[in-house]
Amino acid sequence: MSDLPVLFSDLALILVTAGLTTVIFKWLKQPLVLGYIIAGFLIGPYFGWFPNINDHTSVETWSEIGMVFLLFAIGLEFSFKKLKKVGGTVGITALTELVSMCLIGFFLGKLLGWSKMDCMFLGAMLSMSSTTIIAKAFDDLKLKHEKFTESVIGVLVVEDLAAILMMVILSTLSVSQTFNGKELVFSMLKLVFFLLIWFIGGIYLIPSLLKWIRKFMSEETLTVFAVGLCFLMVVLANIAGFSSALGAFIMGSILAETLEAELIHKLTTPIKNLFGAVFFVSVGMMVDPSVLVQYWWQILVISLVVLSLKSLSSMGGMMLAGNNLKTSMQAGFCFGQIGEFSFIIATVGMSFGVIDNFLYPIIVSVSIITTFLTPYTINAALPCYNWLEKRIPEKWRQRFSNKDTGLKVKSGKQVDMRSFLMRQLKNMVIYVAIIIALMLVCFFIDGYIMRLIPGVWSSIINCAITLIVLSPFLWAVAFKHKSRHANEKLMKVDRFNKTIISLVFAIRYIAVILFVYNILTHYINFNHLALFGIALAFFGLLRISNRFMRFYERIENRFLENMNKRDDLQVFAVPEVLQENFRLEKMSLSQDSEYVGKIIAETDFRSNYNISVVSVERGRKVFDLPDKDFLLFPMDVITFVGSDEQIVKLKGKVEIEDEVLVRETVENDVDLHKMVVTKQTPFYHVSLRESGFSNRYKAMVIAVERDNDFMLNPSANIVFEENDVVWFVGSRAIV
Repeated sequence: MSDLPVLFSDLALILVTAGLTTVIFKWLKQPLVLGYIIAGFLIGPYFGWFPNINDHTSVETWSEIGMVFLLFAIGLEFSFKKLKKVGGTVGITALTELVSMCLIGFFLGKLLGWSKMDCMFLGAMLSMSSTTIIAKAFDDLKLKHEKFTESVIGVLVVEDLAAILMMVILSTLSVSQTFNGKELVFSMLKLVFFLLIWFIGGIYLIPSLLKWIRKFMSEETLTVFAVGLCFLMVVLANIAGFSSALGAFIMGSILAETLEAELIHKLTTPIKNLFGAVFFVSVGMMVDPSVLVQYWWQILVISLVVLSLKSLSSMGGMMLAGNNLKTSMQAGFCFGQIGEFSFIIATVGMSFGVIDNFLYPIIVSVSIITTFLTPYTINAALPCYNWLEKRIPEKWRQRFSNKDTGLKVKSGKQVDMRSFLMRQLKNMVIYVAIIIALMLVCFFIDGYIMRLIPGVWSSIINCAITLIVLSPFLWAVAFKHKSRHANEKLMKVDRFNKTIISLVFAIRYIAVILFVYNILTHYINFNHLALFGIALAFFGLLRISNRFMRFYERIENRFLENMNKRDDLQVFAVPEVLQENFRLEKMSLSQDSEYVGKIIAETDFRSNYNISVVSVERGRKVFDLPDKDFLLFPMDVITFVGSDEQIVKLKGKVEIEDEVLVRETVENDVDLHKMVVTKQTPFYHVSLRESGFSNRYKAMVIAVERDNDFMLNPSANIVFEENDVVWFVGSRAIV
């Protein structure tokens, strides 16, 4: 028998230790993530009184897979549409925290007597929170449906994107000791480009593909397909120079817009739990007590700064964005830790040799300590708010509870030049990104056609294919007018408006001509003036062709249909003007809920929560606007409409999570008995109906054996004969 790979024994040790510690922490009513960290410390290389793992490289790989699944699950629950909804809050909060912590970290390093590069890297590391740790804490603490969590996850996404830009800046500074603005701008453009292409392409292709193969899907094939898409995006993100975590999050957010999103989340949750456990255990394995002893006071100071000032800066950003004091404190207290991107930033500094060796273990130790305390700081938010509310002046209390304070972005459909220019800029960015992406794809595959058809004809064919593929989007750049009447109204206001609008459309026309000219010069080596004339002729063809217009509209309609497919399943869409105060929420009625077996009139949905029932799904049936006498059954999927705060309160009473996963079978008082009929038996020559088995003895006859033949579930008219064996179910005391 061949020896097992070391990975098997390592995984056995990791999972068994993690299982035991999490059971203990569950018994102690503590967050499970803390149990994982303790388990990692016990089996890590720095704790000699317990068996240790051997293959660190393989465990690191599994840990990376765990982070991928954790971010994939976050993406499934948080789509880019939700990010747009909380965009103002997210942007202001993230910017406030990032700038504040970069400055605080830099000056803290100066106070500690560190070098300039150490201070700069410290500031960058302290500005990064841990998406995985916070998401896990939300799960453990049953907070992921709270209103503030949506903004928190949005801020974390922006932080992860900002981390990529920070690494570019720090890498440049490490090499040249000077700031390279061009490289930063290029990195930002590259990030925006790939995010747009991945999101637009994913929303267009993946829901359409799922729709086509839906009838062939089983739970097994859907799981394999979804996980495959996740890792495909991880690979694409890595090729583009981004983190695997970002790729996993993007694919999760794309799948979040599909009809299969909830089922995919359900199917991949066990995989996420398994690999996620390895990830958090690997974090605990990095705890080195000797480092804690050697640099204890630096670690203590930095940890206190992270726990206090990082939380305060996030809270200040939330309040600056217009949130009240309660929501701001709940959100701000979530950010009191540093995460995995801090390790990556530290690794960049170590690889270039520009930071001292002591900085990495200090940051790891601070991360472990603050990660350990994260669930407690999140839980401390409400008690701290209640304590503070009682002690601040009434004037301040009213001001801090007003949601209209802070920076606000005007909403509405007001037609003005600013809105026109912003709309044109947004559309141009999207169209140009799509055109460049399709051009790159066409340029990439032209080599295959050249192998099949060598010579000048291959260039002509490649050029024609590229132009045909790009034609709908080139037409959209030049001639698509979504608000023609509004534009005409603006042009009539004054001459300045007319000039600006005419200039914008001229830029659109020129952009299309230049794109076509660039494609022609790429494939055809000919007189440039002649090629420019061909580009103008093609532009004229686009102008008079309705086919390109119809084809583009079909593409756009398919995209919008896929984008809004899940929203279309709602009974009705809550208008944007009402979304600030109301939302639709589907809840599955737990069998342990107090509302099971009640009619709607007997519930406290309206009286205690001011929430209305819009519809009830039961199996394949949907009952819209059920009346007050509608009876609620277990597993009914109920659609409620109400405020965010009240829906969160009600959710805990509708969807009850059982603390005990598996219950022991309760011993029944009934058993299976048999009786042989004799002439002395009172049932001899008596029918089953007249025997009184059911009424007198509370028993049920399930079979009668006569002459070695069995009569199952005998008729009530059967007459018992001598030597019949009667099998019946009844109380143990009946015999």
